Amino acid sequence: MSKSGPLKVQDKLEQYHALLLKWQPKINLISNNTIENAWKRHFEDSLQILPYIPAETQTLFDLGSGAGFPGLIIAMAKPEINVCLVESDQKKCSFLKTVSRETKSPVTIMNSRIEDVSHETPPDVITARALASLKTLFEYCEKWIAGNPDIHLIFPKGENAAQELEELAKIWDYECGTYGSKTDPDAKILVFSSISKL
Repeated sequence: MSKSGPLKVQDKLEQYHALLLKWQPKINLISNNTIENAWKRHFEDSLQILPYIPAETQTLFDLGSGAGFPGLIIAMAKPEINVCLVESDQKKCSFLKTVSRETKSPVTIMNSRIEDVSHETPPDVITARALASLKTLFEYCEKWIAGNPDIHLIFPKGENAAQELEELAKIWDYECGTYGSKTDPDAKILVFSSISKL
């Protein structure tokens, strides 16, 4: 492959992984106890979300992107989607910009609190990983849900998923697809659609 040629997705992911390991000692991007197993815990865990993104998706918001999981992974694998990474930490945004530039993976990076992001143009899909409870995530997304009745929310969740869904059902009406995680037997991928407040 020539240096000027386009990078394949696998090449981009490997470059991303190398940058993550390089930056981790300076900025706490991921939990230190997941570094050795970062490929499975973060990269493969994010890649498994791809099949649940509707084919017609044009714009995706990834809330609390941190080190870029899953938003930056999605941008690499699905360059046709306009991916917006929302992250309030300036240093993490610097990392995201570096990975985006060096892997030639265009994304929009918003160095902002979620509450301050405009609701004028709702995304088609919202993702968030290891950010907050479902109740809080829905509160964050409420302004976009109101503006787009066809919106999909895709949230990977751990062993507390059932309990969080029970709480959520007291406040929201929705359809929810629940899918087993390939990287964690206790985790689920939750895909919400047809969302409205009770």
